Amino acid sequence: MTAFADLHRAGEPLLLPCAWDHASALALAGQGFRAVGTTSLGAAAAGGLPDGASATRDETLRLALALGSEPFLLTVDAEDGFSDDPDEVGEFARQLAAVGAVGVNLEDALGPADRHAAKITAVRSAAPGLFVNARTDTYWLGGHGDDGDGNGDGEGRVAETMRRLDAYREAGADGVFVPGLTDPGRIAALVTRYDVPLNILYSPTGPALPHFADLGVGRVSLGSLLYRRALGAALEAAADIGAGRQVRGAAPTYDEVRALSRGCADPG
Repeated sequence: MTAFADLHRAGEPLLLPCAWDHASALALAGQGFRAVGTTSLGAAAAGGLPDGASATRDETLRLALALGSEPFLLTVDAEDGFSDDPDEVGEFARQLAAVGAVGVNLEDALGPADRHAAKITAVRSAAPGLFVNARTDTYWLGGHGDDGDGNGDGEGRVAETMRRLDAYREAGADGVFVPGLTDPGRIAALVTRYDVPLNILYSPTGPALPHFADLGVGRVSLGSLLYRRALGAALEAAADIGAGRQVRGAAPTYDEVRALSRGCADPG
């Protein structure tokens, strides 16, 4: 875990791209990213399954198995651990570590904080070398602390976020994650509060990476953005061809993509 943990530096945050299959992960690593995550949305969509519904345990493990032995550091989005039973979540984390993952992201989905804390404790026990990134969805899913300010970002929400993250840190989380939070002042307050890296989800409409660095954020995740952009590019290309327009944007060649497969020679 140390090499992965060392990539989380205040002032120079880890930019974590998230892959959805073997080719996308290898292509990202080929661009110089030392660590690559997975996106639960991509894993779910590839199998025609719902994201965030604990339906993709097997798909997630298969993806980790495909990527865990590759020459980059792998951290896996495991939704809520795919179970309400902490021991089952711990066993899943052990399996991830066994195939080469160095990190896991666990989300609380606004379920009971004590249950999520128990999952974190179980993971720490079952896979002590795994970097546990504990996510709270107070900003991502909403529902807490809208104090009438019109954006659901009131003091009640702030207090609930800190209550949950305090519990997860106490349970042994190595990092804390608040997707959906974009307010610089509140990001800075969380950075100051915790002795572990704060992970923020990048948004095209939110702060840029240099701003996150100035705030002391330790990790900036891209989540499902790259997967959605790739899907959008495919739809745009199909529409352009159908309309007789020139296809826009860059695309790897057939041979370049083929070279990302196991058993194919490195093109460069």
